[in-house]
Order: sequence, then structure tokens, then C-alpha cells
Amino acid sequence: MRPAARGQSPQDDRSGAGISAGGNAPAPLLARAKINYALHVTGRRADGYHLLQSLVAFAEFGDLLSAKPAGTGQGSTLALTGPFADALASDTEDRPQGDNLVLRALAALAQALETAPPPLALTLEKRLPVASGIGGGSADAAAALRLGFAAMAGRAANESEMARLAKIAETIGADVPMCLASQPALVSGTGTEVAPLPRFPGHAVLLANPGLPIATPQVFAQLERRENPLLSPLGESDLASFDALVAWLEAARNDLEAPALKLAPQIAEVLAALRSAPGARLARMSGSGATCFALFAGIEEAEREARRLAALHPGWWIQAAPVAAVG
Repeated sequence: MRPAARGQSPQDDRSGAGISAGGNAPAPLLARAKINYALHVTGRRADGYHLLQSLVAFAEFGDLLSAKPAGTGQGSTLALTGPFADALASDTEDRPQGDNLVLRALAALAQALETAPPPLALTLEKRLPVASGIGGGSADAAAALRLGFAAMAGRAANESEMARLAKIAETIGADVPMCLASQPALVSGTGTEVAPLPRFPGHAVLLANPGLPIATPQVFAQLERRENPLLSPLGESDLASFDALVAWLEAARNDLEAPALKLAPQIAEVLAALRSAPGARLARMSGSGATCFALFAGIEEAEREARRLAALHPGWWIQAAPVAAVG
């Protein structure tokens, strides 16, 4: 697995879902990496779905989804580029292309709105590792919903239209609604109950993956306990500063970290490297793994450690990125 480019600038965030200068296609969208700063498994429903509580945030780095009008009489198509294009293609080689989450999202949009977006020639620059616990596929699907709507309406979705897109997102996957909002939030239930946070301190994150895809169902199957304590209440003071956020997170956990370590012991080496990194305030695994993260006060520290760790571990995927402030 090759390291991605480092030092991505916040100016590379092209998530506005506006219209391109020619007026014929939506602007490219940034499908931001979703990071579970804390993830508590609190129960399991009779239908098998697990109940969760999580604090999620989004890095200013992710996959890029772009589009241009397709030829007359053609349906929408999807081309894959980027460092993880081959991994995504091999992951879905036993399924038809239409089962890709991007094209599935466009199909769901057309069904819900009873009118299809104009045919699009889509290109997904896959910059996030596949099956890595940072929501790449869900973020791609969310970007496709926004991009498809913009192509159809000639503009970005407004607030009420975004609420409707969120309902469509629920039919695609549990993580898609939170990726559609792409802002810090407390998430509960099966993942579709998303409460955006009105305030969140800016900081930086360093992501590292040892080069191992992990199937989420396998991680949940390794859980020894499914009824775990809830997150501590998150008060306004806990979001007043980066220091306060870190202090609150230190009392939280990721309940999927231990079962993931059983499947991929290499995660322990990643966590040890991040926890010993100068300037790292907290390190933990995200989601079902194997991507881990460390929090830093500023992007310069995170980028410095990204360069150092990349030299020591050339087989890891490593990426530093800002996390934007809210409020």
C-alpha cells in the first residue's frame, strides 16, 4: 500500500457542489475521511443491527468525485483513478459495476425523486484506502448524492433539500447520512441518528494504516461484549478548546479496537507509533480499523510526524490533514 501525498491544503476542499464555470457539470466534490474519535457499542437489536454511540469528525482530505456530461443516449459511467483505484476495483470484481456505492447512490436519488440526473461520466479519484474504518465508500456515496442533485437542479441543494437527501442516504448505508453532512457530530442508534455539533475546536489529525483491509462484519463478530457503557455527556465546555476536547476523549474508547487487534495484530504497532509521536495528544483506532489516528494541536506538527513515520514505515498509508473548526 503506497503512502498518499502529504500536506494537503485546506484549499483543496472542493465540496461546495456548485456548478462549473461552463455551467454543464457540478464542481468536483471532496468526500472527506470520517474519523470515529470515540465509538461505543451499547447494544444489539433483535434484527442483528448493533447500537452505537460515536463522536465523528471529518478530515480536510478524502476521495475526489468529479463529473462531466456523458454522451447523448448513454447512462452514467464511473472511472476509477488514484492510488487505491486498483484496490477498489478488485474489492468489487465479483459484483456488477452498478453495485458500486457511487452509482448505487445515483440510482437511489433517481428512484426517490422520480427523475434521473442527466447522464454523467463520473471519475472517482480514490485517495483513501479501502475497508479501512474511515468511511471512504460512504463518503463517496454521499458526494454522489450531492453531485447528482446539483447536476439535476443546476445548483447545490438547499437546507430542506439536504434533509431530503439525508433520507435517501439512509437507504444506502448507515454511515452515508453523517458523511452527507460531513461535519462533527454525535451519532447514535445504528448510525443514522446524527446530531451535528454547533461548536468544535480546530486541530489536526494524522492518519496511519498498516496496509490491511478489514471487513467490518468480521470485527463485530469478534466482540466479546455488546452492552457497553454509554459515552459521557458532552457539554459545551468540553468543546470550548482543543485541550478540553482531548480531556473528554480520554475518558472514551473504541469498543471495536480490541476485536480488530485479534484479526490484525499489526494495528498495535501503528497505535504504538502514533502514541509515541512528539506532539500527539491522543491516539486511537477509527471505526472498525485498520486506520488509526493521532490528534495534534496544529497541522505543522502532524505533517512533520507524517514525514517521519513514512520514512520509518514505507509500507503504511499515512496522511496528515486539518480538521476545521465549527462555531
